[in-house]
Amino acid sequence: MSFFRFLLLILFLSTHQTLSRSSPDSASLIRSVCKSTPYPDVCFDSLKLSISININVNVVLQSLQFAINEGVKLLPFLSNTDGNIIEKQKGTIQDCNELHQITLSSLKKSLSRLTTTSSSSSSNKLADAGAFLSAAVTNKNTCLEGLESASGPLKPLLVDTITTAYKHVSNSLSLLSASSSKEKDKSKHHKTTNKGMDLPKWLSGKDRKIFRNDYEDDNDDYDYDYNTLTVANDGSGNFTTITDAINFAPNNSVDRVLIYIKQGLYEENVEIPSYKTNIVLLGEGSDITTISGNRSVIDGWTTFRSATVAVSGEGFLARDIGFHNIAGPEKHQAVALRVNADLAAVYRCAISGYQDTLYVHSFRQFYRECDIYGTIDYIFGNAAVVFQGCNIISRMPMPSQFTVIAAQSRDSPDQQTGISFQNCSILATDDLRDRSSFVTNSTSIPAVKSYLGRPWRTYSRTVFMESYIDNLIDPMGWIHWSSKDEGLESLYYGEYGNIGPGSRVEGRVSWPGYHVMDYNEATNFTVTEFIAGEEWLDSTSFPYDDWV
Repeated sequence: MSFFRFLLLILFLSTHQTLSRSSPDSASLIRSVCKSTPYPDVCFDSLKLSISININVNVVLQSLQFAINEGVKLLPFLSNTDGNIIEKQKGTIQDCNELHQITLSSLKKSLSRLTTTSSSSSSNKLADAGAFLSAAVTNKNTCLEGLESASGPLKPLLVDTITTAYKHVSNSLSLLSASSSKEKDKSKHHKTTNKGMDLPKWLSGKDRKIFRNDYEDDNDDYDYDYNTLTVANDGSGNFTTITDAINFAPNNSVDRVLIYIKQGLYEENVEIPSYKTNIVLLGEGSDITTISGNRSVIDGWTTFRSATVAVSGEGFLARDIGFHNIAGPEKHQAVALRVNADLAAVYRCAISGYQDTLYVHSFRQFYRECDIYGTIDYIFGNAAVVFQGCNIISRMPMPSQFTVIAAQSRDSPDQQTGISFQNCSILATDDLRDRSSFVTNSTSIPAVKSYLGRPWRTYSRTVFMESYIDNLIDPMGWIHWSSKDEGLESLYYGEYGNIGPGSRVEGRVSWPGYHVMDYNEATNFTVTEFIAGEEWLDSTSFPYDDWV
């Protein structure tokens, strides 16, 4: 064993020293609390110094602090691989590093949120902490997925260390989930918010005019104030690339940073890191302000790193922009837009690719009146996300392939994540529609089947509500991830109030986890109930509906 690996092993073992013993009564109570967590023994080891556990949140705080300590100890493993990890895909270790930094931030924010004396209700604080911890567990899964293709002498130890450290995160989420179930307010709120709402205070007068769309009604040339950054590839703005504008924007801004992108094709890969918060990208139209890239897994990138536009900064907004990955179907996973940022909203944008077009990776997200194109699993990830009034458009896949809209990757019942489509249109491009198994009668041209979704992980959760479903969708509606029947009892797939020739539920799958939802079930996936939308969407000026 090399000296470097020996040091890492010592560090790893040192994190699992035996702690001082608790009293017998305390130990018994802690074991009772821990028995429902994913890793009871790990939970007990982290909590057995607790003396007072009169309310569950005290246990959560203790577990969170232990998870933070273990997370900090993981940092040297990720930052000092020194050639001991051989990457098959570009960005593997970079992904793990960035995601773990976000995890540490999420753990600390969870702890802070639960101990703050703010006026927010207990249920809101628990919901926020749940979103942060759900994202942290997702970060681990994404890192390990990237490491699957890596090699090198350090890989086994690194994988084991990551897996062990994140057991404390999973336990914290489980303990928090138990607390949330006791605190949750059962009342339902039904309201409709539209374009007549008041605009947020952070917008200047000229910026308010932009968001109200008045610039389409006159030909004024606006003299943007100094708080607005302008990008124009013809040289008429402050910057010629979006990346330069992002780099110039202040770090960790508590105010919105408006980046106005003039019409044009911007061929660049844009990254908005976690310390670039509250960035607003505003284009002139999704068909004339476009960002294009062509990274793909086949060309050596991780799926996570393949994104044309990658967003990790909280509070991200985008409007009237096209996000495209033009790698093509033969390049397999090739992401156009990836969002792993909390409280992110996208309005009137086009997002196009083929396989894995839109990576709704984690946290809470909202998409309104967007056009989203793809072939296989083209809306995928483990965010808590609502799509409203969007056109979801399946494209012609490669020969012998079928199309699938959603591949949701929830892997724990404690994660408050999933994909909710409401008042959307499920459509096909003309060439795919002509090849739909419900249109073609030709024996010489094989029909192409299409599905609403398939379970990427065991607790996958996706619903379609009050949407138009065209006849491209197979009567089964949904399809297995593989030939195995894993997750068919634990997943949650639902349909409610849909219309159109592909919406008939009589021939749907008979899986235990499939539901023809009633009204009460459907309300769980609305903006307020699912993504706490009324707490933050009002500040965006984007319209949303909060009812079914």
